[in-house]
Amino acid sequence: MSNAASNGEGKMSLTAKVIVGLVAGILLGLTINILGLNPAGGFVDTYITNGLFHVVGKMFVNALKMLVVPLVLFSLICGVCGIGDIKMLGRVGSKSFGLYILTTAIAIAVAITVAVISGIGSGMDMATESAFSGREAPPLSQVLIDIIPNNPINALSEGEMLQIIFFAILMGVCILMVGKPAKKLVELIEVLNEVMMKMVTVIMEIAPYAVFCLIAKAMANLGLALFAQLIGYVVVLIAVLMLHLFVVIPFILKLFSGLSVTTFLKKARNMQVFAFSTASSNATIPVTLRTVTERLGVRNSVGSFTVPFGATINMDGTAIMQGVATVFIANIYGVELGLAGYVTVIMMAVLASIGTAGVPGVGLIMLSMVFAQVGLPLEGIGLILGVDRLLDMVRTAVNVTGDAAVSCIVAKSEGKLDESIFNDPKAGVVAGVDIDHDAEKELADVAKG
Repeated sequence: MSNAASNGEGKMSLTAKVIVGLVAGILLGLTINILGLNPAGGFVDTYITNGLFHVVGKMFVNALKMLVVPLVLFSLICGVCGIGDIKMLGRVGSKSFGLYILTTAIAIAVAITVAVISGIGSGMDMATESAFSGREAPPLSQVLIDIIPNNPINALSEGEMLQIIFFAILMGVCILMVGKPAKKLVELIEVLNEVMMKMVTVIMEIAPYAVFCLIAKAMANLGLALFAQLIGYVVVLIAVLMLHLFVVIPFILKLFSGLSVTTFLKKARNMQVFAFSTASSNATIPVTLRTVTERLGVRNSVGSFTVPFGATINMDGTAIMQGVATVFIANIYGVELGLAGYVTVIMMAVLASIGTAGVPGVGLIMLSMVFAQVGLPLEGIGLILGVDRLLDMVRTAVNVTGDAAVSCIVAKSEGKLDESIFNDPKAGVVAGVDIDHDAEKELADVAKG
């Protein structure tokens, strides 16, 4: 507590502010609803819930819309270029890429299935300000055709996200093929990407106030019914995350490598705890790499590629959130997405994971991108933003576990896994202390520097 006060001068973190805004908004909204202070056309309805709260919430939603297209374009190109020379990636690159994409696809497919079966948000039919109605889902064949833009400039201006993702990935691959002559272009795009990331940070500073306004307005209109649905959303999301963490990932590890699931989970424990506490896959890279190489026996030549690569493109937890949130908001607003809509969500989550950066707020931008593509109101994001900040820690633990599992699978297939280290419960432990603690100290030194 004293360290936080001395380093941050007692300032409250963004997460804490969002939680305060969420709780305050729930309390105020419920008070207005229970006391009947929000009759249509009354003072509170005109100037507070549909006045001040509406304006602030709408401004935040518009700010999110503003960031989506440039952020996705630049981050995806940087993500592809960050892979390196395509010819030098070889088997390790293709195997790890395929496994990361496979686990992400499975994650969001399971998330959508569980969310649909649970029926979270059903029966509320919450109307938006302008009599919102979801657009009719096109057939799957048309969705596949529309992935390729006939005019990329028009796709950018219209916000056609699947087309933008395809164009960005193709451009990134071609930049790698061009090689040295494109170096200046890559540097420019990297700078633009950094600028967009900074804009995300700036916009997220108003998130606590936007959460307060959006949730207070929703609670004033729906009362305890919405509160109960939010609890259901949290329960379903955590259940799917735990299912993926303790069933799907271990199953894939056993299927492709034959390694002991129990040993793997036991040795991954410290890495998961650190990921949970930092809520950042990127910040956990030193700990994940040390766990993978020293505790699990993966050769450094493989681990040094698969771990940072996974932190960049493996976003199983984020994909699960997108799947559950999409079903939840669609049910609340009474929108029928249909099979084509759900397939679109899966495709977008898988493709977008390639460029999703490990910084707070980007997952929210990606979610708004998914909502826009399938025709859901972006105002719905405000209903889950507050609780999402808490769930981000669980998602990160799921992400790094997937990174470690894929690293073991690829290393085993390439003969780069020392099974004597993997099976030794004391491997990587010095004087009874897990070596991951040394990585944590190393990370702290890097942060100070």
